[in-house]
Amino acid sequence: MKYFTFTWLLACMTIWSAATVWGQSIVISGQITGAGDKSPLPGTTVSLKGSTTGTTTDASGNYRISVPNPANAILVFSSVGFLSQEVSVGSRSAINVELAVDTRQLNEVVVVGYGTVRKSDLTGSLAQVKAKELSSFPAPNVLQALSGRAPGVQVIQNTGAPGASISVRIRGANSVQGSNEPLYVIDGFPIAGSSPSILNNNDIESIEILKDASATAIYGSRGANGVVIITTKQGKVGKVQVDYEGSYSIQTLRKKLDLMNPKEYAAFYNEQAVNDGKAPYFTQAQIDGFGPGYDWQDLVFRKAPMQTHNLTVNGGTDKTRFSIGGGLMNQQGIIANSDYKRYSLRANFITDVSSKFSLTYGATLSKITSNRQNNSGGNRGSSLISAAISAPPTLTPYNDDGSYRVLTTAYPFISNSIVNPINVINETSDKLDANRILANAALTFKPFEGLAIKISGGIENADDRTDAYQTTKLINSVGNASVGVSRTTSLLSENTISYNKIIGQKHSLAAVAGFTYQDFLSTSLSGSGTGFLSNVPQTYNLGSASTPGIPGSSYGYSTLLSYLGRVNYSFNNRYLATVSFRADGSSKYSTGNKWGYFPSGALAWRVSEEPFMKNVSFLSDLKLRASWGLSGSQAINAYATLNMLSSGKTVFDDALYNTFAPSTTLPGDLKWETTEQTDAGADISFFSNRLHLTADYYVKNTRDLLNTVQLPSSFGYTTTIRNVGQIQNKGLEFSVDGRVIDKAVKWDVSANIAFNRSKVIKLYNGQDILGGNFNVTLISDAANLLRQGLPVGVFYGYVEKGYSDKGQVVYQDLNGDGVINQNDKTVIGNPNPKFIYGFNSSVSFKGLELSIFIQGVQGNDLANLSAIGNTLDYNYGLNMPREVYLNHWTPTHTDAKYPIISSKNSYNFSNRNIENGSFMRLRNIQLAYTLPIKQWGLSDLRKVQIYASGQNLLTITNYSWWDPEVNSMGGANSIGQGIDYYTYPTTKSVTFGLRIGF
Repeated sequence: MKYFTFTWLLACMTIWSAATVWGQSIVISGQITGAGDKSPLPGTTVSLKGSTTGTTTDASGNYRISVPNPANAILVFSSVGFLSQEVSVGSRSAINVELAVDTRQLNEVVVVGYGTVRKSDLTGSLAQVKAKELSSFPAPNVLQALSGRAPGVQVIQNTGAPGASISVRIRGANSVQGSNEPLYVIDGFPIAGSSPSILNNNDIESIEILKDASATAIYGSRGANGVVIITTKQGKVGKVQVDYEGSYSIQTLRKKLDLMNPKEYAAFYNEQAVNDGKAPYFTQAQIDGFGPGYDWQDLVFRKAPMQTHNLTVNGGTDKTRFSIGGGLMNQQGIIANSDYKRYSLRANFITDVSSKFSLTYGATLSKITSNRQNNSGGNRGSSLISAAISAPPTLTPYNDDGSYRVLTTAYPFISNSIVNPINVINETSDKLDANRILANAALTFKPFEGLAIKISGGIENADDRTDAYQTTKLINSVGNASVGVSRTTSLLSENTISYNKIIGQKHSLAAVAGFTYQDFLSTSLSGSGTGFLSNVPQTYNLGSASTPGIPGSSYGYSTLLSYLGRVNYSFNNRYLATVSFRADGSSKYSTGNKWGYFPSGALAWRVSEEPFMKNVSFLSDLKLRASWGLSGSQAINAYATLNMLSSGKTVFDDALYNTFAPSTTLPGDLKWETTEQTDAGADISFFSNRLHLTADYYVKNTRDLLNTVQLPSSFGYTTTIRNVGQIQNKGLEFSVDGRVIDKAVKWDVSANIAFNRSKVIKLYNGQDILGGNFNVTLISDAANLLRQGLPVGVFYGYVEKGYSDKGQVVYQDLNGDGVINQNDKTVIGNPNPKFIYGFNSSVSFKGLELSIFIQGVQGNDLANLSAIGNTLDYNYGLNMPREVYLNHWTPTHTDAKYPIISSKNSYNFSNRNIENGSFMRLRNIQLAYTLPIKQWGLSDLRKVQIYASGQNLLTITNYSWWDPEVNSMGGANSIGQGIDYYTYPTTKSVTFGLRIGF
């Protein structure tokens, strides 16, 4: 520590001495922007002509450079993709420059960890999604707008409910017990307790997705699943600009299931009764009198509006720039009493205190309120979603006197757990009230050109309150209330020093080093009660419950200390190298294993800059890349390596005593999960950069996987956590984008496709790991499996071989022992897609613009658990798809899709329950028109655009249920992928919007 302190003081003294010498020079500052859209150009090179002095602009396009003899000095401004410009300094101290686009070499500046870099200088694998692409799709969650935009990035909407969570997988899943979600970094802050859904889509300037280890290793123990860097809009020098965008959408159920009508329903259960040796339930007169009946889908699902309003104000001077944004998003669900509202306020400020000091401040405040009706899962109509399908079409929600109909007693053969879905919608509530704060500030000191010392700090705070209440009007309810509050807080301190230098016009060096500290604190408190005399207080007077619940609380705290460094070197803009290193120390791990070390290296060769390539006129750019590195995952909770005590109660004599005893989990000596990744890629541009191609091949090996394993009962502990094995992901990624037509009509096209193959290489003692169990009463099993040599999360079950002579399902005896049991189970499906893809086309002519976005997934399977109850469970009066009535086994129809209609059937989880989940979806189509306001003489207006768009209007799929984009049991750390279990359906929508710029 003393050596470190001495070294740091010595460095500061050296910096201060250099600053004293350089302070005699005149400092020139300004901002570099693009001539077209006036957007800032970070990474632009600013050099003093005829010398080795130079610098680069920051993320907002600002620069500072010392000029010894300004009267005769000339500054050279150059940025890849733009024409270079030379400007005489003279007596000026502030020089702002607009660079014209160079159509011969279009390129961009992208954000990487702890810095920016020109895209042409990238040595790692990175994908970028711009603000225009995000705002063109009216998604309530920014992650939904990422779907299909970047190769190798799979975005899965777990349910269609408003505000539902989103699962993101970058180059496959790496962890069994830990999170498989990428690390999200918002304006430099690695968030912990929130998600990007707190952001207003219109506040985002760009999103960079770091995929290979060269790009992610700088984030060390949190980079194994990839890193998503989100940059919000920053202030710009110039007049104040005000932008407004508003939209209004109508959402509807994407697809209805074709269910039995009343006559078919009655005939179906009459047949079931006869097959079971009973008298028919319905007479012919009753059947004839049913009429058209009721499709409960029409009663449960509705048309629902969604509206957004966003206002952004940007502006500033050479000294201070600002950007302020506010937004409202209100999404009503297609099920009544379900909604999601987000109120957001964002502010970013940059102030140049002096020629050497600058301050930046950014904050995002969000308030989220949501009424939730995501009552999924269940069986035999016991949940809202399953009851919407299962309720008999012969019955209405209300009795003649207006009271709720009790479905469980409607017929003698009906399920005793089926609920009235309208009763559930009206008499249950589940409310979320959440507040999110993300704020950070930084002080940057630039003692001389090229060197910057940055001290920054930030806070993330998430406060949630959930209130759930069942009124006394809910059938069989005496009133049930529960309240839960939780808080997650993270404090971040980052301290970095960076140096950028151009040496002899051929050598370029950029280095960054620093240390960071971040802590994570989570607390929760809950209470409940049953039995209320009045529904008026709901959850706001738990003390009035006749039976109070036992309150609960929790606490968790962990810290992470890190040291990091990276060096980027370029020679003659031709040979590029990147080396990075990060050391992470976590309080979660046991002594001796608290520190993890994550190095990476990458090389790139711009072949197109070689002399022998100069005569290849059609080739604008050719860069070959290769990288290797390690990144990690903190796949355990804060106290997994400690021997924790669990509280309880016990009785001695007539008294109740509190107790503490060791938990049933044996603490282990655990190592970090480490992901080693190798990547080889190429970036190619043709025809003056009109066409761009990118290709990558990667191999990821994650070792020391953490998971819970069973222990022998003799241990006294039932489970422990151990490093159990290794998973591999490898694949290919391709993307292409180009301008097909560049005349009066402009046509831009982009497409991407990615192939990933996962494989379980090793598990603890070769033991299989099962996914979470499901229980639909008729079948109880685990759908997913991890097994050595197989893809991650394959479906595991039985294989059918037909029907018996009585019409019942017969399963294959795979081991030939004459008994059907667990030993006959095998792989019956794979939830991992063979490839994912996206296609975007934009055609514009004068003020008109038509854009089409198509996204798809191919080769994946889905486990349709919903269909188990609603196509096979014949003894409980559930309504079913019409197909079951029309195509079931009878003595004269033995090759039917469904077995005999009988309550005597028994089933196993089998290939019958696996369906093809592939789909191609018209994700968005938009027609926009920009009004000719200049011709109309409206000088106060900068832009007025109106548009109409449609989302999910067309989906091509063979999946039989509501929608193939579903992941009922998915989550950050779930291997239970590809499961549909009575999930809130996905919607399609039509949107109308307006964009105005002042």
